[in-house]
Amino acid sequence: MLDHIAVQVTDVNAATTFYLRVFAPLRIREAMRHDLGTGPVVGLSGPDGVPRFWLGAAPSPAGRELHIAFIAPSRDAVDEVHVAAVAAGAEILHAPRVWPEYHPRYYGVFLRDLDGNNVEAVHHGAP
Repeated sequence: MLDHIAVQVTDVNAATTFYLRVFAPLRIREAMRHDLGTGPVVGLSGPDGVPRFWLGAAPSPAGRELHIAFIAPSRDAVDEVHVAAVAAGAEILHAPRVWPEYHPRYYGVFLRDLDGNNVEAVHHGAP
């Protein structure tokens, strides 16, 4: 069901250090780091190496949103989520497309839920 979740923090490096230290018994590790020009985004993983918990910067506590990504079984399912979201009047943040900056087969749609959270449907397989 869930592919990954992201939270926004005031200090990404401090938060990364905290999560790595506190959850070391669970073998949490830094799997990926991107600099988006506004600061780092860090993906933490468990023993499987797949980044499923992300930390990103938020300018203030009031500006924080939650990001949740749901696993889609196919690209067609991602497209169907997009159609349903448009029909429901949701704000579309990013229409379905390939996101090569994540990996070459990452296909996702991003939208806002009723409370303003960034919600995504993502498929990681072949077209």
